[in-house]
This record gives sequence, C-alpha cells and structure tokens, in this order.
Amino acid sequence: MFLRQIGQKLKIPTTSRTINASGMLVMPGGIDPHVHLKLPTLNINSVDDFYAGTKAALSGGTTMIIDSVTPAKNESLIAAYERYRSWADPNVACDYGLSMVVREFDDRVKLEMSQVVQNKGVNSFKFYMAYVGDLQVTDRQLYQGFLQCKDCGALARVHAEVGDLIHEKQKELISQGITGPEGHIQSRPEEYQTEATSRACLLAKEANCPLYIVHVMSKGAADAIGNARKIVGYTACSFLSFFLILCTMVFGEAVGSGLSGVNGSKIFDPMFRTAAAHVMSPPISLDGSTSKYLMDSLAAGQLHTTASDHAVFDSRQKALGKNDFTKIPNGVNGVEERMMLVWDKGVNTGIIDPMRFVAITSANAAKLFNLYPKKGRIALNSDADIVIWNPREKKTFSAFSHQSNSDFNIFDGITVMGSPYVTISRGRIVFADNKVLNLVIACFL
Repeated sequence: MFLRQIGQKLKIPTTSRTINASGMLVMPGGIDPHVHLKLPTLNINSVDDFYAGTKAALSGGTTMIIDSVTPAKNESLIAAYERYRSWADPNVACDYGLSMVVREFDDRVKLEMSQVVQNKGVNSFKFYMAYVGDLQVTDRQLYQGFLQCKDCGALARVHAEVGDLIHEKQKELISQGITGPEGHIQSRPEEYQTEATSRACLLAKEANCPLYIVHVMSKGAADAIGNARKIVGYTACSFLSFFLILCTMVFGEAVGSGLSGVNGSKIFDPMFRTAAAHVMSPPISLDGSTSKYLMDSLAAGQLHTTASDHAVFDSRQKALGKNDFTKIPNGVNGVEERMMLVWDKGVNTGIIDPMRFVAITSANAAKLFNLYPKKGRIALNSDADIVIWNPREKKTFSAFSHQSNSDFNIFDGITVMGSPYVTISRGRIVFADNKVLNLVIACFL
C-alpha cells in the first residue's frame, strides 16, 4: 500500500483509525541492510528464522531488512537464491531484499552474478576477506568480483578482516592452550580491520567499483574509509547516480553492537555463556571510546548507514565451541534494538539530529540499495512504511521481553529513551501498545 495523501485537510475514510501522535515524530520505517536470518553455519542454523527476525524488526521500528544469501560450497548462486526465497517468502512479516555472498570466483560465478541481477532482483554482492577455507576470497578474486559488480551494476559489499593472519593466530592460540572465547578477540586485532578495509578500498578504486564496508567496528577501519573518500572523486558523487559517474565511492556501515557502548571486555567473562554470547566478527572493541567515535563518524558523513548484523545463536549452539573458540558460532542480536540505540546514543547526546537519524537508519540504505523513494521517504506514492517515534519513552532491553528466539541479549539491562510508539508496514499497523500485531506476509523487493 502506498501513501495516498499527505497534508492537513485529508479525505479520511470512515473505517480508518486515527492515531494521536502529539509530541511525537513521524518518520520513514527503518531499513536494516545487514541481517542473517536462519543463517547456516557449522551444520546448524541461527535461531531466528525469517518470521522471528522480521517480527523483531517491526517491534523496533524497522520495516525492511536485507539478508545475505550464503551458498553452500559449490552451490550455484541461483540455487542458493531460490533456497532463501523458499525460506523467506512464506514467513516474512516485513518487506525484504537479498544480497548474494560470493565465496569463490570463476566463469560460472561471473555469469550467475549477471543472471541474478538481471532476473532475480539482486543488486549487491558480499565478499569475505576472512574465514580461510570457507568463505574467504583471495585478493585476485575480490578484484575480479569488483570488476563484475561494476559491469552488472551491483554494489560490492565487503567483510574486511585479514583472514590469513586470523587463521594463523587462531592456530597459535589453540596450541598455547587458549581455547575459550577470549581467543576470538585475541586472534582478531583491530589493526586487521584497518588493513583489510584499506586494501578493499584500493582494490575497489582500481576496479572503479562502488564499495560498501559492512560492520565497521573500529576507529582505524572508520578512518580508512574516511581517507579513501578524500581521494578526488569519492565525495563528489551522488547517492542517486553512483553507477552513472565514472568514479569510485566508498561507504561504511556501523552496527548496533558497535554503537551501543557494550563493553567488549565481556568476551573475557569467566562465565562461558556470557563470554560466548559476545562472540562476533569483527569483535566489539575493547576501547570504550570507540562507540562515540563511530557515532561521530556517522554524523560527519564518514560512515553512512546503521545495521544490526543480526545473527543469533542460543546458549546451546554457542556451547559447540566450549573447548575451541573457533567453533563458537559468530553473531549477536540487534535487529530490534538498532534504531533505539542509535537514537539514544546519537540524538539524545546531541551528536546527530532527527534528520540525520532518518538518513542513517533508513534513507541512505534506501538510496544505496535502489529502494528510494519507494522506501526511506514519506512522500506521495512511497510505500506506507512509517514509524511514529516517541522520543520520551524509556525502554530497558531484556532477553525475557525481546522478540528474538535467542535466550541471551547482549544489550540486557541497557535503558534507552526514545522508541517506536506505532509501526506501520504497507499501511497496516503492525506494532502498537508495545505489542506486535496484525502480521501479514510481506514482499521481496
């Protein structure tokens, strides 16, 4: 359903419901461009499927998510795409899109990249510079993938860490008897993010391909993006026409876990359950000032979107790595909490204003992933995806009250001020009175 009228003297059908939004803000529904629902890894799937994950999204004011299709080894991109569609289409409670993971690059994959863009509605591809022997691509493959992204008009997304060094560090730590969750962060120094981000920017520049760095978790990685954007041509390009201008652009994504102020040292907690729950890649920074630095980067236009990287595993699944940290499934929650965290840490602190909040939680993602102005804007003929935001309402996060199927919430006990009062998806009220309601199957875009 589209927005048909905007103004003060509206023709209101007698069956319509009137919502008193006095003292509140009416904004476009949020877009979370980075989630992993029903993520297959280590012979298990993350506990939030497409229904649970999108239900959580709506309760946090997010009305669209973008998931990443991860093919199995030697599986075609098209087969993997169809598998994810079969998981999502009957179950999603909000609109969604799909990005494709490229885990190898050859002539077959090159052809399939073009096919999913032309025939399947995919407009971005994700490459991993980490996870040796599994998802990691070589620099040569990354460069070739960037060239193909440019040729087929797709956005390249990169998980930037130095995978080979991580792999060697993991082996060293295990041999030294360091097998607990602390080994995860010890094997992934922040410098690895910085170097890999800089390298990805260089390769994208040489390929003349727009680049989007996912989950920027460190000051160094944010600075690497800022430095790349200072090169002539990077900042002169418009969001709306970046495939039509002959220059490279780099965009950066912050995530809720990195902006929240959650203490990265919890990965050293003596209770395995708590420590393992905080295992994600890249890790949450041990530097307590990083979260503000990332928010400042969003305010300055050095970073551009906020996501959740929502990939949740319960305590039983995390315990698969009880004796070997490399076997702990990576991932934390955030699809429900993201917008509230950004408001509290950004707007309430005066770092950003409500307009910038809309940009980094919705509009910029809509523009980057070719959804604007259908999404990310309140305008005639845009989708009727709206969040009515109460800037004065307080909320305390808890694993006992969140919508996720996970039995742990890394934001447990954090109180924020500012949360959704009503969420509207395609013209239907789907969240009100702190309850998710009237859920209907949504659409792939």
